[in-house]
Amino acid sequence: MSQTKAAEHSIVRDIALAPEGHLKIDWVQAHMPVLNRIRKQFEAEQPFKGLKVAISLHLEAKTAYLAKVVQAGGADVTITGSNPLSTQDDVCAALVEDGITVYAKYNPEPEEYKQLLLRTLETKPDLIIDDGGDLISILHSERPDLREQVRGGAEETTTGILRLKAMEKDGTLQFPMVAVNDAFCKYLFDNRYGTGQSVWDGINRTTNLVVAGKTVVVVGYGWCGKGVAMRAKGLGANVVVTEIDAIKAVEAYMDGFTVLPMSEAARAGDIFVTVTGNRDVIRGEHYDVMKDGAILSNAGHFDVEVNKPELEARAQNVHTVRKNIEEYKLKDGRSIYLLAEGRLVNLAAGDGHPAEIMDMTFALQALSLKYVNEHYERIGSKVVNVPYELDEQVARFKLESLGISIDTLSAEQQSYLASWQEH
Repeated sequence: MSQTKAAEHSIVRDIALAPEGHLKIDWVQAHMPVLNRIRKQFEAEQPFKGLKVAISLHLEAKTAYLAKVVQAGGADVTITGSNPLSTQDDVCAALVEDGITVYAKYNPEPEEYKQLLLRTLETKPDLIIDDGGDLISILHSERPDLREQVRGGAEETTTGILRLKAMEKDGTLQFPMVAVNDAFCKYLFDNRYGTGQSVWDGINRTTNLVVAGKTVVVVGYGWCGKGVAMRAKGLGANVVVTEIDAIKAVEAYMDGFTVLPMSEAARAGDIFVTVTGNRDVIRGEHYDVMKDGAILSNAGHFDVEVNKPELEARAQNVHTVRKNIEEYKLKDGRSIYLLAEGRLVNLAAGDGHPAEIMDMTFALQALSLKYVNEHYERIGSKVVNVPYELDEQVARFKLESLGISIDTLSAEQQSYLASWQEH
């Protein structure tokens, strides 16, 4: 789409913010060599020529560059934010100048946020990149009339994949979706190293407090939890992990962390980070025993992991003490602090994952979108994994960008590994 048409259709905060947004996008582009390589491939092949692509992701610079790569493949791209507090208005403005239609603002009212999602879907896309399953959910519940052209799409998060698999199980899902979050080059690096670093970037930037010597409670020991705990340990914290999965709890123990039920961890923690994808993992009875000054944060997709209504019910006063920090003054005199309204602390109070990490994840997104466009009729209405060859391709591109070479098996070695006979 031309810049003029994009500007006519878009809803952004202020187009005059575009220059700062361009600087941000240019910076991450310079640090995303894998996506740059895929962009050249897309420019030559034009895999999305004549197609409309709708994207819902955390709308900051790295996401913006993914949108430009998809656009370079011939697509007419429309993009919106997947979280009201992670959208960056200057980046939105810059994308409009680049000919991409944008329906997104930082911190819109809930009803406006919903309308921005709907406007994105009203373009009647052929392909979708989703984060948390919001676009797909709307297409299957409120606006099935807008899904007639959809060939399929790709989902970014654990939360979104859980929703999609539930839809597939009950026969509701109407087109194929690629589970990008389950790819090796997503969860091994994005979830672990990306979340691990960006969560602490957000917490440290927001609080300006020392981590060393404090007790950090990591709620959930999936790949994101592993990364958060590892980085907390590196910052000098005493790390406590809570889990519901016995195998993951043993893993956390053997990784050197204390494992406790939340009822006990709540008494010990100075800083809490939730990374479960579930709701109410920190709730009323936990607030009742927390230390004065405890800090709560969430790195799961939705702002339901920390139960805010039960915290508010115990407070006699709630007020903002610093940007992205709300103090809940409890009736017994204690203070509990909540970061970024319980939303994703690494994006709502930071810039999200490092560019080099999202380079791999968004390379998977771009290649998965191409894959589903080429094979949607064969795949059918189900959730599928990223093909291993695409996963490995991204890893090889990453190694090449780092100047790293690895070994390959000889014919004799391949034959040896493939043989069942006595060696």
